Amino acid sequence: MLGRILGKTLARYTSYYVAGSETYATEVRGGDSRVDIIISDNEDEIGYVRARNADIAVFMYPSLMKNLSRYIKRKAKVFIDTTFIDIDSLREYDWTIISEPYTQISERIFGTSRVANMMILGHLIKETRIVDPEAVERVIREEMPSKWHDINIRSFRYMIDRE
Repeated sequence: MLGRILGKTLARYTSYYVAGSETYATEVRGGDSRVDIIISDNEDEIGYVRARNADIAVFMYPSLMKNLSRYIKRKAKVFIDTTFIDIDSLREYDWTIISEPYTQISERIFGTSRVANMMILGHLIKETRIVDPEAVERVIREEMPSKWHDINIRSFRYMIDRE
């Protein structure tokens, strides 16, 4: 959901050209998923919908990290959920690591791990300033079932507002 919300926000509320693709395992919750979002201020640069030289990446689980690492630039901002990924295992990569135990925090603060992805999205927006946080909140309201609006927006805001 993180990638879908970010991609739709960028497409609707910025002047960027945006293309993307989503791949999910058979068991969406807890299974491997991959979302590639290509963002450019020049539409000619978007010719393929898979990231091949990513400036930003998010990994919540280690399973895809090794396989996809070759598609991430040196010094890219990479957001890591240290609930499941050992930070020491990242020493081989020349990335700018931004890490938190997002899943542990979401369980402790919000009582569920299901909003950890929105916490990461909040942290990503705070660090990159790629889009206005209010635009993200609008897309959360537009794309998610209403019963999930409040908790997802609160978890998104938690990382933006945190000192």
